[in-house]
Amino acid sequence: MLHNYRFLKNFKLFEEKEDFELVIENIEKSVPFKGTNLWILIFAIIIASLGLNVNSTAVIIGAMLISPLMGPIMGMGLSLGTNDLSLLRKSIQNYLFSLVVGLLTSAVYFFISPINDAYSEILSRTQPNIYDVLIAFFGGLAGVLAYSSKQKGNVIPGVAIATALMPPLCTAGYGLATLQWNFFFGAFYLFLINTVFIALSTLITVRYLKFPVKHLLNEKQELTNKRIIWAVTLLTIIPSLYFGYNFIQDNRFVSKANNFIEAQAKLPNQYLLNKNIEANKRKIVLTYGGAKLKEVELEFLQKNFKNYGFSKSAELEINQGFSYLENNENNNMSIISEKDALIIKLQNKYDSLMQDNVLGKSIFQEMKVIYPNVESVSLTKALNNTDSLTIPITYCIINSNKKVDTNQLFMLRNWLKVRLKADSLDVIMK
Repeated sequence: MLHNYRFLKNFKLFEEKEDFELVIENIEKSVPFKGTNLWILIFAIIIASLGLNVNSTAVIIGAMLISPLMGPIMGMGLSLGTNDLSLLRKSIQNYLFSLVVGLLTSAVYFFISPINDAYSEILSRTQPNIYDVLIAFFGGLAGVLAYSSKQKGNVIPGVAIATALMPPLCTAGYGLATLQWNFFFGAFYLFLINTVFIALSTLITVRYLKFPVKHLLNEKQELTNKRIIWAVTLLTIIPSLYFGYNFIQDNRFVSKANNFIEAQAKLPNQYLLNKNIEANKRKIVLTYGGAKLKEVELEFLQKNFKNYGFSKSAELEINQGFSYLENNENNNMSIISEKDALIIKLQNKYDSLMQDNVLGKSIFQEMKVIYPNVESVSLTKALNNTDSLTIPITYCIINSNKKVDTNQLFMLRNWLKVRLKADSLDVIMK
């Protein structure tokens, strides 16, 4: 029994609590955006935008570490938990101000930036999911516990990285600058989710740790303040429940759709070329290649889909990619002629060359940011033949108006190798 008590004692928080007044003072100091704090926010926004622009995870992490955006959000959670209406007003005003400054700064940057391609770091911030909700909530819990504890350690920088407030705000700025509204709304949605759940986790922790609640001498005024606080609390919680419910439903649909495809969508003489699951529309699109789909097979798929437990609004769309039809006289005769096969082969080569051309342009634009003296970049794929092996190799020919030293060339080669995902790479400087 004593052993169990000692074990449970490890989870107690109250013994390590920081002085409440000191915690509240620290959070209140991080709320205003003026002077140094405002300029740090602007610089952090520009750094994060640069990181998104050149698809650099390290640069984005650096921007998150110096970002002061957590201040007003935690201020909102603290004010809700302690009935501090003046702090709530101050936090909301500074939050909205930082939001406008962040959006405008990133939008201006992306508007004047010569690189307008949406790389993976941007794309990953446009489709929030249930994991983003959990990360924001538990990251917020860790952050406010660190603020409230004497054992702060290195939690605060980790929370800044985990909750990732900067990238979605900058991605929303990218969508605004390029008039890509799906990017803007998707990223802004993710930013709001992070805001709501960080504030909610702060509120819960403040209540659990029993921070002092403010009382006013005028009972009527205190009652009014409490009603306002509860109204704001409900307005914070209700959207979070809505977000969470939608994410769970989308996740369940994707899981059920994958199970359906694995168990019911396999047909004889067919190859599933592509599957597209649109969770928000409750739609599955399957594209098959092989023998032409028969009416009985289409009915079989639709019947299984309806019996699989999907909602009535769910939809299954079936497409035929390409087909090999049986000839009535000779089963081994193909409908695709030799000329058609040659056209397909040439088209594939053309598509490959176009992809290489697009990749070369992207590499040049990214390299120009890092090495401004670069004038042109050429990419060529070849086969390196030896006595026993044939090894694919990528050649990168770089024209520069200034000589690149050995260290720069070494770093440039390593960057290209990672960026191109090339096992074998040769860089030629001119």
